[in-house]
Amino acid sequence: MLSVCQMRRIDLKKANVARSNTIRDINRQIVLNYVRERGPISRAEIAHETALQRSTVSLIVEELRVDGLIEEVSGESTGGRPPILLSLRTADAVAIGVDVGTNRTIVATSDLAGRVLQEESFETDPDAEETTRQIIERARKLIRRNNETIEGIGVSLPGLVHPDGSELFVPTFNWRDLPLSKELNEATGLPVTMDNDANAAALAELWFGRPEIREVRDFILVLVEDGVGTGIVFDGQVYRGENGAAGEFGHMTIGQGAPVACASGSRECWEAFASERSALARYKNLTRGLNGNADVTFSTLIDSALRGEGPARQALKATANYLGIGIANLIRGLAPEAVIVGGPIVRAWPVIADDIKTTVETTICRGLPSTHIMASTLGPEPTLMGALSLVLASKFASVSVT
Repeated sequence: MLSVCQMRRIDLKKANVARSNTIRDINRQIVLNYVRERGPISRAEIAHETALQRSTVSLIVEELRVDGLIEEVSGESTGGRPPILLSLRTADAVAIGVDVGTNRTIVATSDLAGRVLQEESFETDPDAEETTRQIIERARKLIRRNNETIEGIGVSLPGLVHPDGSELFVPTFNWRDLPLSKELNEATGLPVTMDNDANAAALAELWFGRPEIREVRDFILVLVEDGVGTGIVFDGQVYRGENGAAGEFGHMTIGQGAPVACASGSRECWEAFASERSALARYKNLTRGLNGNADVTFSTLIDSALRGEGPARQALKATANYLGIGIANLIRGLAPEAVIVGGPIVRAWPVIADDIKTTVETTICRGLPSTHIMASTLGPEPTLMGALSLVLASKFASVSVT
């Protein structure tokens, strides 16, 4: 399968337990998700929470054990025999994630819970064929290391990806219609799912992000890297729009005369005002003539800001202001329950959080519902977790449950 799946996360609060044999798979997904979210958990607790019969729960649990998805673990004894609880089985690597970045590509394996087990990386080559070759080489190596336990490959890309995986456009390298998923599938024999990096990161937030997002059905992930992208989640499902082009808010116009041009050459886009590149350009303008200015990376800029260096803090705070303007526009138009900011910039959250939130509060129209603005907890590489989630989410998602 070489397409982007529409995978909806089950809302355990609203899911109606199915009692017909024709939809037993839905009950199976509900039980599996209880183990994933509440585990270690007992069969009795699952039966109580779902109102399923104990015998039905036991049958489903046995199927999940045979399929290698869950395992039994011993709970704490309260004086007698320790209770038998259920947990996700995480002994083996089951997924490969390929995170193609503008500077670096990461190829990694993870277990069923999304824990990264092995990781390799290389500098992304502007030549599409060379990058594809290196991805295939590393994927094959990881497959050999894991004794055929890998079940699928997810690929995250900084560009537009058609929902069926057949077309893509990566503006940084001017890659067009690169048959990456097809070649990777043919080279490994594994199903490959490919998506835009912001969409993939939003999927990762939905399934593996901070606990409070488990109760949120509508949110936007703002991914800040060399560019700015957004992943939109409506009713527990990533919204991709016509031809997978939804979420290109990084190219909405928010001003004129940005410090850098966006990937398309404009100095009016949100990306041109609020990306890592724009923060670096501001910092270099503020420190023009100082030694070492040319060697500053976004990571060292954040380090300097966290140490209290004035120009570094000033550059990040100005960038945060423009992030806030764009986020306010998203809230006006889509009214999400939450906005999550992801990417390496989250390491600077103590410096920028108040500026983002203040700008949103002062920019947005009165009377609109309050929207939580928070930093991602997926680390500085949410797009790697996104690539892995393209495989892992299919284990837990159900297209039939709302």
